[in-house]
Amino acid sequence: MACSKACCCMCCSLPSWRNMCKEIVKSPEFCGKLTFPVSLKQPGPRDGMIQCFIKRDKSNLTYHLFLCLSPALLVENGKFLLSAKRTRRTTYTEYVISMDADNISRSSSTYIGKLRSNFLGTKFIIYDTQPPYTTAQIPPPGTGRTSRRFNSKRVSPKVPSGTYNIAQVTYELNVLGTRGPRRMHCMMHSIPVSALDTDGTVPGQPELLPCALEDSFRSISFSKSLDHSIEFSSARFSDIGASCSNDEEDNKMRPLVLKNKPPRWHEQLQCWCLNFRGRVTVASVKNFQLIAATQPAAGAPTPSQPAPPDHDKIILQFGKVGKDMFTMDYRYPLSAFQAFAICLSSFDTKLACE
Repeated sequence: MACSKACCCMCCSLPSWRNMCKEIVKSPEFCGKLTFPVSLKQPGPRDGMIQCFIKRDKSNLTYHLFLCLSPALLVENGKFLLSAKRTRRTTYTEYVISMDADNISRSSSTYIGKLRSNFLGTKFIIYDTQPPYTTAQIPPPGTGRTSRRFNSKRVSPKVPSGTYNIAQVTYELNVLGTRGPRRMHCMMHSIPVSALDTDGTVPGQPELLPCALEDSFRSISFSKSLDHSIEFSSARFSDIGASCSNDEEDNKMRPLVLKNKPPRWHEQLQCWCLNFRGRVTVASVKNFQLIAATQPAAGAPTPSQPAPPDHDKIILQFGKVGKDMFTMDYRYPLSAFQAFAICLSSFDTKLACE
């Protein structure tokens, strides 16, 4: 009887404990820090950027993402965040992303997503094991391919896990050949363009659960129990909240599109240059900075007022600092997982672009 009362008390206090955790532990958007593993799938800070670096190991085709603890000691000082392993297939290349530095496979309980390219390496799809927002619909059993079940532990037990297309990265043909920089576009299916507004938000963010307080960056699991594929288009964003009734609201719910910031030609150095503020030291075709593409929708008039300040900020920058060392700095509305996946696409060979 005493045990039942104790269990009852614990159950009754669970909501208040969850609320207490939310009050104490803020998401990266507001505190600017990666506090728990769930933070890796939450948007970065609005003010400032989270500085990370990527170590590449060509011998086993792996990539490891670290959080910079001290920018002055880039190579030796860092906190492990994510890892990826590259697998070459006949018609595509796949990068499996995991929260374990050693066990990188889709059968692992630490598997959280993947990146897959087309044959030419010009188009990449980012897949997440969690739906981009809570109202997303999973295809009924039998409509998609199904694989064996893995460890059932995940970020939120209330949300089934699977394979969700959350973003697409496209590299365009470079008319200047190898002499010019790459041109890329990222369509973020899981982030509406309205997220960049002053009061905008990214829908469907995973919330911190009390059990996550006992987990470390290596122990939390984003396992998948289903392997259904689902495509998201701009129309799917109408499921988030109330339905849109006019063109202005429809445009706000369009997917956010990121484009690379055009570099300038430096006459003295005779090369294309971007200002990375000291975070990139080696010239490479892989280096890029992403900003929001603010072009109006097809058929819409060009706005007379300038774009909001957030539309001009660098959301993600990636560049080379050593033979197998690269920096990765990101901010809101991207998460560490999304930023890492986008940067992985830069490592792949672009047969049609260079």
